[in-house]
Amino acid sequence: MKRRTAALALGTAAALVLTGCSTMNPSSSGGTVTLNMVESLTNPARTDLLKGLIADFEKQNPKIKVNLISPPTEQADQKIQQMLQSGTGVDTLEVRDTTVGPWSNNGWLYDMKKDLTGWKGWEAMTENAVKAAQDTEGKTYFIPYGFYGLSLFYRTDLIEKAGFSEPPATWEDLLKQASAIQDPAKRQYGYAFRGGANANGNAAAIIEAYVADDVDPANGFKLKDGKTIFSAPGALDAMETYLELFKKASPKSSVSWGYPEMVEGFSNGSTAFLLQDPEVIATVSESKSITKDQWNTAPLVAGPSGKTVQALATAGWGVAKGSKNKPEAVKLVEFLSQGEASTTFTKKNSLVPILKSANEDPFYKTGPWSSYVTMTENPEKYLVVTQPRGVSWWTEWQQKADADVQKMILGKLTPEKLLAGWDTYWTEKWK
Repeated sequence: MKRRTAALALGTAAALVLTGCSTMNPSSSGGTVTLNMVESLTNPARTDLLKGLIADFEKQNPKIKVNLISPPTEQADQKIQQMLQSGTGVDTLEVRDTTVGPWSNNGWLYDMKKDLTGWKGWEAMTENAVKAAQDTEGKTYFIPYGFYGLSLFYRTDLIEKAGFSEPPATWEDLLKQASAIQDPAKRQYGYAFRGGANANGNAAAIIEAYVADDVDPANGFKLKDGKTIFSAPGALDAMETYLELFKKASPKSSVSWGYPEMVEGFSNGSTAFLLQDPEVIATVSESKSITKDQWNTAPLVAGPSGKTVQALATAGWGVAKGSKNKPEAVKLVEFLSQGEASTTFTKKNSLVPILKSANEDPFYKTGPWSSYVTMTENPEKYLVVTQPRGVSWWTEWQQKADADVQKMILGKLTPEKLLAGWDTYWTEKWK
């Protein structure tokens, strides 16, 4: 009954959002255009930030008003999809690398390429940002507002106490240092292992690092010869190392750890290493268990070749194909994607920035953010690839891979069989 009630409530809420949006007149009698903008990764602080940026946009464009719609995060993508299907009620919207594929394939997103021809904002953007703004056919369905990329959070005091002068540079180094720090009797652990929700992401990260020289930049799950990365000999070395990291250097309870537990494990001082996105910088900075001089970040650890792979996740702002105010909607996307608006948004949300100017910004050049600048400035070592996150079966893959990783660390599945299953899965999907 509870599930049925929840479903009915969700449907009712969605209908209310749709009804509320579709009945709004896009233009007032005074010639003022009203844009409906929908965000996806909603939280109160972020919504307030967006409202402030929108107010600045409206001051510069007095004949454009923006109505910000902020559904709860866990329901947002479903609601946006319903709005897009209806063809009304949304002009500018948040588009993620996991939603751009299905939404564009269904014809719900507007290709902004022609509208953005000659836009000066391109010149200020990093190479990664420009690439992310175009799909394989050269269409621009969204402009990224920033990136989520992994780096290694580490305890400066604990590695020094264990006899190491520098943070780990490779996965083997990480295993060595984390194992040396591990001391369950003192409730001190080496690594905040991810064995629960989204465990597949960190497992893929180590595999890609171990086969970095052979990865296809256009598809991080493929080798340059067309086979899957899971079929490479280096993949087995990677998963055996990863399994050792769990057995020798992680809390036993981390078999079920997801994002909250991992971050808490590092923030409360019980684990020495954490592989996570930059948004965690703000969380750890607020910790009362460890001080700012007890931790830092290092670039993403490398494989045997000394290289690693940055599979940057991203999201940004796009325009609905059903919008009747496309010029104004594109104008809002441009505003949010350049200058002070872009810088403010990336800083407040702890995102890897899209603007080149960040490399000279003291905010990014010092402290925990400096590792991201290091990776951006050394693309020959920190290779940027695109994972196939836009395929229609990505959610299915995540569920399967998460279950397999947990089976492996529980001893119910060998690394060999896990990789064979993953190789078969992707090979058959790509046929």
